[in-house]
Amino acid sequence: MKSEDTTSDDFRKLFTEDNNLYLLSFLLTANCEEAERCFVAGLADCVDGNPVFKEWASSWARCIIVHNAIRIMALYIIPARSTASGSHSADEDIPKTPLQNPPIGSVLELEDFERFVYVLSVLERYPTRKCAVLLGTSSQQIVETRTRALQHLAEFANRRPLHQQLVFQAKRNVSDDCRHRAFHEPQCS
Repeated sequence: MKSEDTTSDDFRKLFTEDNNLYLLSFLLTANCEEAERCFVAGLADCVDGNPVFKEWASSWARCIIVHNAIRIMALYIIPARSTASGSHSADEDIPKTPLQNPPIGSVLELEDFERFVYVLSVLERYPTRKCAVLLGTSSQQIVETRTRALQHLAEFANRRPLHQQLVFQAKRNVSDDCRHRAFHEPQCS
C-alpha cells in the first residue's frame, strides 16, 4: 500500500479545521497577534514546503508551528530570564486566551521560557533532550524549568480569586473575535 503525499489543499483544510494548531500557536506566544503570525506562517511553510505523507501532516504542521513560535519569540524565551515573573505580553491590553478555560489562562501566566518548556515537554510530549536542543539550553535547565512551571501552575490554581475567573470569562468574546479574524479576514501581503 503506497502512502500519498499531503497536498496544499490538505494542509489548508488541516489548518482551517484544526483549532488546536491555533491554540498551540497561542499557548506558545501568549499574544493574539503573534499567534496569528505564527499560525499563518505555519500554513505558508506547510503549503510551500517539502511534501510529507498524509499520515504525518498533523505532526508536521505542529512541528512547523513550534519552530515558527520559537523564531518569533526568540528574544523572549531566554533561560536566563526564567526567574522573572510574567510573560513579555503580561502588561499588554490584549486578551489572554481564546477559550473559556482557566487552565489555559494559568499556562499563559507562566514566564515565556517556562511556558515554552511546559507546552513542549508536557503538552506536546517532546523529550527533554529535544526541548533542550530547540530552546538552546541544557537538559538540566529544561528539567528544572519544567518543575518550576508545574509548581507555578499549582500555585496559580490555588490562588485564582473568583473575580479573576469572572474577568477571564468576560474577555472570551473579545478573544473569539481575534481568533475569528485570524481565520476569516484576508491577510495583507
